[in-house]
Amino acid sequence: MRQTEFEKQHQLFWEECHEHFDQLINKKQKKQLSAQQRQQITTSMPSNYRCLCQHLAIAKSRRYTPVLVARLNQLVRQGYELLYSNKHQRSGQIIHFIVRDFPQTLRANMRFVMTALLFFLAPALLMGLACYLNDSFLYSLMDAGNIRMMETMYDPELRKLGRERQSDSDLMMFGFYIYNNIGISFKCFASGLMFGLGTLFVLIFNGLNIGGVAGHLTQAGFSETFYPFVIGHGAPELLAIVFSGAAGLKLGHALIAPGPYTRILALQMAAKEAIKIIYGSTLMLLLAAFLEAFWSSSTQLSIFIKLTIGSLLWLIFIYYCFFSGVKRPFYAVK
Repeated sequence: MRQTEFEKQHQLFWEECHEHFDQLINKKQKKQLSAQQRQQITTSMPSNYRCLCQHLAIAKSRRYTPVLVARLNQLVRQGYELLYSNKHQRSGQIIHFIVRDFPQTLRANMRFVMTALLFFLAPALLMGLACYLNDSFLYSLMDAGNIRMMETMYDPELRKLGRERQSDSDLMMFGFYIYNNIGISFKCFASGLMFGLGTLFVLIFNGLNIGGVAGHLTQAGFSETFYPFVIGHGAPELLAIVFSGAAGLKLGHALIAPGPYTRILALQMAAKEAIKIIYGSTLMLLLAAFLEAFWSSSTQLSIFIKLTIGSLLWLIFIYYCFFSGVKRPFYAVK
């Protein structure tokens, strides 16, 4: 194909790309674009960039004039900068969400967080105390087979602690913990659509189970294996469950007390912040699953190291929730 035919065939496409690139590079022109126009340009960017790269390669291989090659090279360079700068911007948005948006959203909904914490922690403490004082009390909540499995999981003779493995694979257990933990988190969140009652039930039920197991294993003399195992991943996992419960309670509150809005509109407004809490909680559960599979289950580390690092993780996450993204202390007087 001759150069004139090649240029005639692709001229409109090059002009369109040049126009779109200028609109994204020029701040004034970018502000004039609607959100839908920006979305359309951004969505078509990868395919347009690949097509320009192909045209540049063809022009070089066919030895077209240096003017055409320079023009296409300029378009490819602009496309590359725009395409990969967008990826860096998305990475920056993720970091901004973790450092600022998520903890700020938690603090803005602290009444729901504290309510969820109460309905999770109170049953856990009461059930834990009851099972510690009476080793048979846990049988009112769990069957004998599950209790024996729990006792076996934290047997000091095991090389790996935690759930019994069919194969000695930390990676496999990492996947299992993600599936299990995110399942609980989603139940806490989604059951909030039952006017918050479903969320309260899930929080209470999980609190009873966790507290009961802790009290029973403590009474049975498994403290040296149980607490070093759970303290490492306990901070991100348990806090994420509470936060997911807070998100569910926010949905339930919007349905019970929509205020001047319709219930649908109030639910939509509440969901915007609730979704942010769920995004952050999911990231915490991914971290918890990683720690549980690769750190908590190891018996090579001393109890002192595990308890020390686990305690530090609790302090870090508490500080993160109350102070991350705060320009000044939350207790400062205006």
